[in-house]
Amino acid sequence: MQSQPLTHFKIEGAEKIYIKGKIHKNIRVPFRKITLSNKKTISIYDPTGVYSDPKVKLDIKKGLPDIRSSWTKSRSGNVTQMHYASKGIITPEIEYAAIRENYDPKILCKEVAQGIAIIPANINHVELEPMVIGKNFLTKINSNIGNSAVSSSISLEIEKMLWSIRWGADTVMDLSTGANIHETREAIIRNSPVPIGTVPIYQALEKAGGDIADLTWEIYRDTLIEQAKQGVDYFTVHAGVLRKYIPYAMKRKTGIVSRGGAILAKWCQIHKEENFCYTHFEDICDILKQYDVAFSLGDGLRPGSIADANDPAQFAELKTLGELAKTAWKHDVQTMIEGPGHVPINKIKENMDKQLKLCHGAPFYTLGPLVTDIGAGYDHITSTIGAAIIGSMGTAMLCYVTPKEHLGLPDKNDVKEGIIAHKIAAHAADLSKGHPMAIAHDNAMSDARFAFRWDDQFKLCLDPEKARASRNAAFSSKTKCESDHCSMCGPNFCSMKISQMIKK
Repeated sequence: MQSQPLTHFKIEGAEKIYIKGKIHKNIRVPFRKITLSNKKTISIYDPTGVYSDPKVKLDIKKGLPDIRSSWTKSRSGNVTQMHYASKGIITPEIEYAAIRENYDPKILCKEVAQGIAIIPANINHVELEPMVIGKNFLTKINSNIGNSAVSSSISLEIEKMLWSIRWGADTVMDLSTGANIHETREAIIRNSPVPIGTVPIYQALEKAGGDIADLTWEIYRDTLIEQAKQGVDYFTVHAGVLRKYIPYAMKRKTGIVSRGGAILAKWCQIHKEENFCYTHFEDICDILKQYDVAFSLGDGLRPGSIADANDPAQFAELKTLGELAKTAWKHDVQTMIEGPGHVPINKIKENMDKQLKLCHGAPFYTLGPLVTDIGAGYDHITSTIGAAIIGSMGTAMLCYVTPKEHLGLPDKNDVKEGIIAHKIAAHAADLSKGHPMAIAHDNAMSDARFAFRWDDQFKLCLDPEKARASRNAAFSSKTKCESDHCSMCGPNFCSMKISQMIKK
């Protein structure tokens, strides 16, 4: 891969600022500061890393600046954030994540120790800007990227990763299944300021020549070690797909829709043995705690259609995941639980209630859920309906879905559409939960809207370029664009303008 410069993000109306730590004086925590025309400012959460800081030189071959080696160089043995938190030690990562959320580091330390919050931060991902996932914090979103045997390349995957964080992805999963998996992942990690997740069974199957029958625990174990050494921050491990649950899934309308779940179910059938991710679960814990890789316990039996939602296969696996979470915590390995999937609105609450009960408060990470099966081409919308609902109930992270879901590999525009839609869902969930940062952001927008401060509205929205373009397209001159009405109501029928007259 040739060395080449990367382009900094130009985010309209925003300034990159940093807040220093109080416990650890050497940490600098990023925020996006927006200065409004009335001289007021608002600082919002910013996952874009140094890509929005023009003072930092970027190079895809060299990767991002190392900010964590000095924090981690003396760590050995069990190096997880949960391990240190259980001893009452506030690490730089804990303080960093707490400052980003305007949260008390001491309280966050206790929550990490309890397992209700996680900070995915592999000690070898030295470019990482630590963040927290948990129901008491801003709802996070994940973007999926990765090459396939059909299309894509390393440069294109890097571009999708950068594009993801440009529009607000909090974590990125590399789901590569084609050629150059190791090289693609290395380039992504070295250039990512956000946590990177993977599904190691994909690369393990590639190592087995694509033949499920030739897949072994030893191949899988070596793949875990390889990826952990590179710096992957969390692994999706489908340890809850047990042999006795497979017949439940075979009664479904759409069977097993998880790739990892299907691979392991077929392996169990071929070898007539129990899932090696389950039988070797404590061996996996021993690997993960050496690098501080978090578990994302995979929902290999998630429903892939509305007809299969909340069925025996899904909830049997969820119960097992809760049991495995307790085992992981015994090793001080950070853990979150993956969830569905396709679920109609009337069945979403049952998912959240069962997860909290069966999984002992571990953070929930859901794909949607998609609330109908007929949204092909618009499944980013189908997904955000369910995502906003389950997020308001306590889900900690939402896995984005793009318009290409069920249809093909997403391109750059699909990635943006999926992220913006799910940022809206996450923000709606935060408002529902009463998160102060979300409320302050909305209030600032409402004030700007009522005062017809159009430029401030553009600065405060998720996609300033699109909002400005939509506004400008309706007017032929700058003077009209700055007027006290929009092209829908016109000058005489604007309700806010009339409200101001009444108020006066």
